[in-house]
Amino acid sequence: MQQPDELLAFLIQSLSAHGRNAVKSILARGQVSVNGRTVTRHDQPLLPGHQVTVSWAKIVKADKLVGLSILHEDDDVIVVHKDAGLLSIASEQEKEMTAYRQLSDHVRRADPRSRIFIVHRLDRDTSGVMMFAKSEQIQQQLQNTWQESVLERTYVALVEGEVREEQGTIRSWLKENKAMRVYSSQKPDDGQLAVTRYKLMKSSKLFSLLEVELETGRKNQIRVHMQDIGHPVVGDKKYGASSGSIGRLGLHAHILSFRHPVTGQTMRFESKVPPAFLRVFRE
Repeated sequence: MQQPDELLAFLIQSLSAHGRNAVKSILARGQVSVNGRTVTRHDQPLLPGHQVTVSWAKIVKADKLVGLSILHEDDDVIVVHKDAGLLSIASEQEKEMTAYRQLSDHVRRADPRSRIFIVHRLDRDTSGVMMFAKSEQIQQQLQNTWQESVLERTYVALVEGEVREEQGTIRSWLKENKAMRVYSSQKPDDGQLAVTRYKLMKSSKLFSLLEVELETGRKNQIRVHMQDIGHPVVGDKKYGASSGSIGRLGLHAHILSFRHPVTGQTMRFESKVPPAFLRVFRE
């Protein structure tokens, strides 16, 4: 390096014959090192005297991810879209494919010592945006500062019946019984405080589409709170639904916005509302 620059900009200029997307793929696959250290971060700062190396021997086929796509990856976090039906993580005894297992394999392709750490989970039947950390330190930092770090966490819920209120706030204390079923208590401090805000997006006599924002992030919070107001999530028989008309749970993690744990930069990721959620209003 002769002058300061950012890694991706430098590579695009230096590897102009390969095109921008191809250069980004080379970087994501761990083929680039700075001063002997593998780097995948696009905005990695370069200073005069730094040596950048591209290893063509490391070219491998892109990961074949099942029910999962990577929205963003850098040295500290991975943000993904997860399909409904895919487990976030399983116990060591379970051999089923999970988001965690696939992403662990993905990062080890670039560096066999790499690991990932779960920051938050989505239920198996919930789709949408979720995030993993690339070190235990980053995981702990994000979890310990979750309320401050997460700027927006919005879901879309397809629920049964016609919700008449344009917006509302649901507040209760959540508890879990021996059958692993979460339920609400209105008694203060009788469980974990849960606060859910919702806005009506679309409705018919049979269904309503809600934008749901979590003030707290408790297990099954949206599912329990929708049951509490008499409009269970479509497909959620565990919490009172009678309709399975879309063939899946009507819950989708739509937007995740957070402050990057290292750079402090605001990151925002959005996953489109599943077409099945909108189809019921046209039928």
